[in-house]
Amino acid sequence: MNTSESVGSAPPAAPTEPALPNLKRHWRSLLLAFAVSFAVAGIGSSLTVLDAWYFQLKQPPWKPPDAAFGLIWSAIFSLCAISAWLGWYVSGSAKERWQWLGLWALNAFCNVFWSVIYFKWHRPDWSLVELLFLWQSIFLLIVFIYPRCRVAAWLLMPYLVWVTTAGMLNYSTISLNGPFA
Repeated sequence: MNTSESVGSAPPAAPTEPALPNLKRHWRSLLLAFAVSFAVAGIGSSLTVLDAWYFQLKQPPWKPPDAAFGLIWSAIFSLCAISAWLGWYVSGSAKERWQWLGLWALNAFCNVFWSVIYFKWHRPDWSLVELLFLWQSIFLLIVFIYPRCRVAAWLLMPYLVWVTTAGMLNYSTISLNGPFA
């Protein structure tokens, strides 16, 4: 037996996460998080025009059907809303809450701007560069919230995985169709 251990002493307590918000009490803020999340999704969706330019692009054989994208993004934006809501309540100070909101605003901008570049400007090559910023904004969200609420961080992982997959699809589109002018 180690002499530094006391007989009958409890092991050191593991750090605990703050209590999660009470849904009965905070349902309005969760509803607001969903409204904001789906407003961003709606803006991105309105910029995603599947026109003649898009349909003439050669696509890799592994690309999911176009109809799947709406379902995938709906699930991701739902998880993002819950993550944002949890993160708001576990942020310990007003400064942390503003940082959290700032990271979400950056992410929303990057998400929407990717659609502008790809679908409006018809520049998959430029959108691949912008996708690196989108990916980093998701990573920053995860890094920021993980010490405060692991659940909120894990809810963002499907988003990170999907954007990584979208990056591979974006790269494949460039390889099959480039150069773009």
